[in-house]
Amino acid sequence: MLEMSGGLIEKMRYHYEAYTRYKITLHVIGKDPNSREIRIIRDEVKDTILAKTLLAERNADGEIPMDPYDKWRGAHWVLSILADLGYPRRDKELFPLREQIYAWLFSKDHEKAIAERVVDGRHRWHASQEGNALYYLLELGLEDERIDELVRRLLQWQWPDGGWNCDMKPTATNSSFLETLIPLRGLALHARITGNEESRGAAVRAAEIFLKRHLFKRQRDGRIIKPDFTDLHYPCYWHYDILFALKVLSEAGFIADERCADALDLLETKQLPDGGFPAQGKFYRVGKNPDGGASIVNWGGTSKKKMNEFVTADAFHVLKASGRLNIHHL
Repeated sequence: MLEMSGGLIEKMRYHYEAYTRYKITLHVIGKDPNSREIRIIRDEVKDTILAKTLLAERNADGEIPMDPYDKWRGAHWVLSILADLGYPRRDKELFPLREQIYAWLFSKDHEKAIAERVVDGRHRWHASQEGNALYYLLELGLEDERIDELVRRLLQWQWPDGGWNCDMKPTATNSSFLETLIPLRGLALHARITGNEESRGAAVRAAEIFLKRHLFKRQRDGRIIKPDFTDLHYPCYWHYDILFALKVLSEAGFIADERCADALDLLETKQLPDGGFPAQGKFYRVGKNPDGGASIVNWGGTSKKKMNEFVTADAFHVLKASGRLNIHHL
C-alpha cells in the first residue's frame, strides 16, 4: 500500500496537459467516463500540441501517407496512442485514418500473408495488429460493422493455451506475451461495450497467459522471463512490460487477481522520492528515421531519478485500481 499526500495527484489532476488530467481524473479520482467533466477533458486532448504533432503528417485527404504499420508514425500507431491518451470519441477528422486501417487489414496482400502463416493447424500471425485496431477503433468511437471481422479473426486464431503467437517454428506451442496482451485489451473492451460472450471468454483465457506467470515469471522455476519486462516504459507500442500488463488487466477486470500481486509489489519499489515513477527504458527514437522506430513526439526520455508523467499516470491508475493507493488530503 502506497500512502501519499494529495500534492502530486492534485498537481496532475489539474495539469496543463489535458491527457494527464484525463488519466488522473478518470482512473484515480474515479469520475464517470460519460460525465461532462471527462467529455470536456477529452475534447481538450484534441487541442494539445502532442495530439496535433501525432497527426501533423496527414495530407490534404486526412491520411498519413505511409504504411499504416510504419513504426511509429503510421496511422496504426498514431490511433493507438490517441486512444490511450483520451482523444475524443467520434471525431470525423479521424475517419480517413480509419479507412486507411481497414484498407490495410482487409487488403488481399494482408489476407494472403495471414493464410501463409498457418503451421500445424495454428495461425501464427501478428494478432497484435488486429487486436490493437479493435482496441482503438472502439475506444475512439470509430467502429462500424467491419469490426466484427477483426473479432472473428482473433477468435479463430486463438491458441489452445489462450493466447496468440507469430512464431513460425512448429516447436513453438506456447503463446507469446507480446502477441497476446494487445488482443486481450481489444477483446475485453469489445466484450464490455457489446456484451459479447465469445469476446469475454477469449479475454478470460488470454488473461490466464499472464496471470499464471505472475506477469513476468517463468512457470517452471519462477525466474524473470526477460529483464526488460520489469522495466517501465511509455509508450510500449507492441512491446511488453509489467506496467502495460497491469493497465490492460485493470481495464479487463483482472487487477484484483492475487497473481497480480508480485508485479504490483515490484511496481511499488520503483516509486521515486517525489512520489512519481520513472521511464526506465524506451522503444522509440525521436525524429523521422526512415529505418523505423522513430517518434515525432518525445515521450520524456529515460531517467533513474526523474519521474515521467506518462508512466506515473499509468502507475497511479493500476495502483488505485488494485486498492494499493491511499491518498491523503486530496
